[in-house]
Amino acid sequence: MSAVTALTMAFGAGVAMAVQLGVNVRLGSWTKDAVLAAFVSFFVGTLALAAYAFATRIPLPSLSDAGKLPLWYWSGGVLGAFVVASAVIVGPRIGSATMFTLMVAGQVSMSLILDHFGLFGLPQHSISPLRVAGVVLVVLGVVLIRKF
Repeated sequence: MSAVTALTMAFGAGVAMAVQLGVNVRLGSWTKDAVLAAFVSFFVGTLALAAYAFATRIPLPSLSDAGKLPLWYWSGGVLGAFVVASAVIVGPRIGSATMFTLMVAGQVSMSLILDHFGLFGLPQHSISPLRVAGVVLVVLGVVLIRKF
């Protein structure tokens, strides 16, 4: 995958997240519950991923090895559910722009820590004053978007 393709895909994922917030909020108005709306969203997403995996014939891993994985490997779904449910609950109260700039601030802050220590098998990139300045600028962006 080229760098341009990867950057475009990352930008598109951000666009999709912003649209997803609005869609899931509307879904929540139908389900009358934000967590149920998140469940429906994940269920539909699971069906879409299963259809993709089936259509592209992605080989399934050995289920016998699944029990040998560390428990934290399975936390991604729980974290994703928290993200979607939080967006549906909080987004309508603080607005999409504030919600997502806060999410980006949290993502960048935690990413600096993950990168610094090379956690979860990610490449190690030390924290530097300029990287911290980048986080500070994102947080400043949150303040500006929230205030104005």
